[in-house]
Amino acid sequence: MHLLLTSPRTLAWEGETLACAIGPAGVRRRKVEGDQATPAGRFPLRRVLYRPDRIADLETRLPAAPLREGLGWCDDPRDPAYNSMVALPYEARCEKLWRPDHLYDVIVVVGFNDDPPRPGRGSAIFLHLAHDDFRPTQGCVALGESDLRRVLRTATRETHLVVPDTLATD
Repeated sequence: MHLLLTSPRTLAWEGETLACAIGPAGVRRRKVEGDQATPAGRFPLRRVLYRPDRIADLETRLPAAPLREGLGWCDDPRDPAYNSMVALPYEARCEKLWRPDHLYDVIVVVGFNDDPPRPGRGSAIFLHLAHDDFRPTQGCVALGESDLRRVLRTATRETHLVVPDTLATD
């Protein structure tokens, strides 16, 4: 059972079509840091991070852990912690995971460029909550909250996010 990107605006899951958002640069086979593209490929869902002050009843079969203030994700290709979670403040460039908006209330860490991370190939690719208007992400895949919760209820360690290279623009 896989989560399949069927177009830049839709995912297929368990026979249903879910509205989604991806990066404004579309899908790319050759993802690079900062290109605002969603990478093509087949990626495991590593774990779920969530804000316990906003999400109290998350059901998932995936490994899950609460976020806390002061956590970030290193997106600096020159740093040894590139494409991993770090404690803030951190000396290299990072993205804050504890955000004032709701996009990162639930984050599914996607297994992209993480085993091992290769500098400059892209970082912080997540499955997360979408803006109400489903505007583009920075390269992640975003879903509405009810759809993301539906996916998490039945996704397992064997589930992959599949982004077909037939959707790629490069």
